[in-house]
Amino acid sequence: MATYAKPEAALNQAEALINVGQKQDALQVLHDLITSKRHRAWQKILEKIMFKYVELCVDMRRGKFAKDGLIQYRIVCQQVNVTSLEEVIKHFMHLSTEKAEQARSQAQALEEALDVDDLEADKRPEDLMLSYVSGEKGKDRSDRELVTPWFKFLWETYRTVLEILRNNSKLEALYAMTAHRAFQFCKQYKRTTEFRRLCEIIRNHLLNLNKYRDQRDRPDLSAPESLQLYLDTRFEQLKVATDLELWQEAFYSVEDIHGLMCMVKKTPKPSLLVVYYAKLTEIFWISSSHLYHAYAWLKLFTLQKTYNKNLSLKDLQLIASSVVLAALLVVPYDRSRSASHLELENEKERNLRMANLIGFDLDPKLDNREALSRSALLQELVSKGVMSCATQEVKDLYNLLEHEFFPLDLASKVQPLLTKISKFGGKLASASSVPEVQLSRYIPALEKLVTLRLLQQVSQIYQMMKIESLSQMIPFFDFSVVEKISVEAVKHNFIAMKIDHMRGVVVFGNLGLESDGLRDHLAILAESLSKARAMIYPPANKASKLGEMLSGLGEVVDKEHKRLLARKSIIEKRKEEHERQLIEMEREEESRRLKQQKITEEAEQKRLAAEFEQRKNQRIRREIEERELEEAQAMLEEAEKRSKKKGVKKPILEGEKVTKQTLMERALSEQLRERQDMEKKLQKLAKTMDYLERAKREEAAPLIEAAFQRRLEEEQILHEREQQLEVEVSRQRHDGDLREKNRLSRMLDNKTIFQDRVLNRRRAEFDKRRVEREERISLIIQARKQERVTKRKKIFYVRSEEERLKKLHEEEEARKRDEAERRRKEETERKAKLDEIAEKQRQRERELEEKERLRREALLGRSSDGASKPYEPPARALEPGTAAPAAAAAAAAPTPGKYVPKHLRERASAEGAGAAPPQPDRWGSGGGRRSEGFGQAPPEPDRWGSSRRTEGSGAPPEADRWGSGSRPDDRTDRWRPGGGSRPSWSSSRNPPR
Repeated sequence: MATYAKPEAALNQAEALINVGQKQDALQVLHDLITSKRHRAWQKILEKIMFKYVELCVDMRRGKFAKDGLIQYRIVCQQVNVTSLEEVIKHFMHLSTEKAEQARSQAQALEEALDVDDLEADKRPEDLMLSYVSGEKGKDRSDRELVTPWFKFLWETYRTVLEILRNNSKLEALYAMTAHRAFQFCKQYKRTTEFRRLCEIIRNHLLNLNKYRDQRDRPDLSAPESLQLYLDTRFEQLKVATDLELWQEAFYSVEDIHGLMCMVKKTPKPSLLVVYYAKLTEIFWISSSHLYHAYAWLKLFTLQKTYNKNLSLKDLQLIASSVVLAALLVVPYDRSRSASHLELENEKERNLRMANLIGFDLDPKLDNREALSRSALLQELVSKGVMSCATQEVKDLYNLLEHEFFPLDLASKVQPLLTKISKFGGKLASASSVPEVQLSRYIPALEKLVTLRLLQQVSQIYQMMKIESLSQMIPFFDFSVVEKISVEAVKHNFIAMKIDHMRGVVVFGNLGLESDGLRDHLAILAESLSKARAMIYPPANKASKLGEMLSGLGEVVDKEHKRLLARKSIIEKRKEEHERQLIEMEREEESRRLKQQKITEEAEQKRLAAEFEQRKNQRIRREIEERELEEAQAMLEEAEKRSKKKGVKKPILEGEKVTKQTLMERALSEQLRERQDMEKKLQKLAKTMDYLERAKREEAAPLIEAAFQRRLEEEQILHEREQQLEVEVSRQRHDGDLREKNRLSRMLDNKTIFQDRVLNRRRAEFDKRRVEREERISLIIQARKQERVTKRKKIFYVRSEEERLKKLHEEEEARKRDEAERRRKEETERKAKLDEIAEKQRQRERELEEKERLRREALLGRSSDGASKPYEPPARALEPGTAAPAAAAAAAAPTPGKYVPKHLRERASAEGAGAAPPQPDRWGSGGGRRSEGFGQAPPEPDRWGSSRRTEGSGAPPEADRWGSGSRPDDRTDRWRPGGGSRPSWSSSRNPPR
């Protein structure tokens, strides 16, 4: 294995080998470079090398080399440049397809050339024998040898690419494209075996994708793009399977689609669901599963009616008619009556499985699922309005078969309808995904259904009928076919009849004690007996009983009501307890079932894994044994051939039991013996050859010496002759050169003159251009100097303007700040003046209030001392004993504005002189309490020096703890330290002006 410092060297070496026809060596060189650990960093040259590598692999049909190289290249460029891997793979598939197409175009009979059961199988022994025995090779054999290898290689290419891209999230689109191309390959060339193998490969890739979830580049199926690619691949697989009529593989494809949707818990688009149900109808029709076929048609009708806005009325009628006819085709009897328990369980599981596929439930609840049945299907057709969309002939047929009772002329009424229905059908113009609908294919099954209905109705009214009459009533089939149909119906307990061929009659019977007719007769008999008993034993007179019980009727009703309420509560409690127990039991049963199901699934998985491993080991062991046996047999046959050539014959006995060990021992012994004989022969031959070679060399030595001397002499003569010839040629060439020199010497002066003239002209032109260049350079320098000066002036002007604007801005900001400061100071001074004016106003109001108080006291007849004195509030440090008389005297003063009798006024004056406590008046005002209104004594000053005044009087309101004289509800005046508020004049009759 050669190592290269640079990949370019390996590429050049490979191209050199290709040019000399050594493609195998060139392929090996590139393979060594790609698989080398030295070049694991991606480079652009590696992509070119891969292109050349896959071209060589395709030319030489080396699929294993191509797979190894692509795997190594994927490791190199997976995290760096995955697009390069995509381009290489596309080039690889393009080359393979192109080669296969070229081979196909060269072959004239493609079907005969591809008449091979398995593209992966090697040639059979009989084919090899035929190719050697047959002397002539016809065109078929030449086509097979030309086309088949390339199609094998193309198939191997598809498998290789799918294997490389199976777990690559960055190349999901390429994986889907490869799968689609492989499907089209199988469809175009009718390769059913390869299609099955391809579906299994894709299915295993998805299983491994879900099994190994910790891979780094694993595709995410929850992403919409990835899910759509996988869905498109499965739907393409489903379409190709139906086109190839591989119905079992098509059903597996449907299960793959449903399983994929169950993994991601997402329902596909309606357009894909239409294809899904359309293919299901074909699959179930081929498998004669009429019930599932009808359900699939119903789903297809619902989707088309809901989502297809372009659906025409004719197409809708055709689809609805197909749904109704497919539902009618279902046999009207239950096949599970005579089935065993195992068959019933299998049928139940099958129904649940089909219900999941048809209903497309992503999270099915098997316990609550309703079983699929003919009666439920017909009810659903009526409830969903399918019957109303069908054609009139189909509606009439449905009514005749399901609701009418015409045992004698049922077939005659149905036959014209079937004739008309058979003419309906065709391709749907507004539903391209729906297959071509032909109602004529339902006619044979409908005739069988009509026969069953006729036999059922006849059996209800007749006990015996001639075979000829019954045959005339059923014009669809011969009586032998009718007999088979009746046997099947009797087997499943649909009708009860016997055919007596000796008498030529058909005997009808009942279906046992549980038949519908007998059940009706028993019900009628029970009703008649009940009426007869009522007539014989009439009920007692209710009026007499009511009169007897009338006395204690109320108590009885109350007791009965209470008993019923108690019973109702007990029943409710029992129901709740029973429901709770049932729920608990169901929960326990569900947990046990899930646990058991989990254990069963784990055991089944282990068993399947063990069986798979065991089968794999057995297969590997069997292949090893077969290969060893073939090798031993080949060795023995080869040894026998050699022994036959020598005349020794050791045949294997016919009766002897030949085993692998015997063959191996015999072959090894033969090889050992042959090797020993060969070694002896070689030793003897080597000794003989040594003597012979020595003798030949001894005889040849003098002859070789003589030949060498003769050769020396001949070469010496030849050398002298060639030397003389060279001297003559040189002399002649020298003479010719001298003659040419003498001939051209006459032109030397003219040449010199011309040369001087050319040099002078060029020198003058050079000097002129140099002067022009210097002048141009000086002009450019002057222009650039002027430009620099202008630029500097502009810069200086811009900077000066910016500084000036900046200075103006700063001055404007300073002016605004000064103006704001001046306004703030003016506002402060204005507020101070307003506060001073307000304080003076309050002081003036207080003085006016004091004058008003003095005036009131003078009007009330106060003493001259009290009237002459201005009001002075008591001092804060006044003694309690001195403050009490003044307060009492102030409290005893009558309040102005109220009427006071004369004797009371006199007594108040006397008591005021004696400092006696005042008596409460008729309004309840005491002497020690403050009263509302005029004549109230001045309040006691608070801790801030303000007088406390009551609300409703003419005095100022009580000051708060901050010294404000405003009331709590006064919002017109703001608080000021040490100031009061405007007095309230609401209670005063004569406010001061």
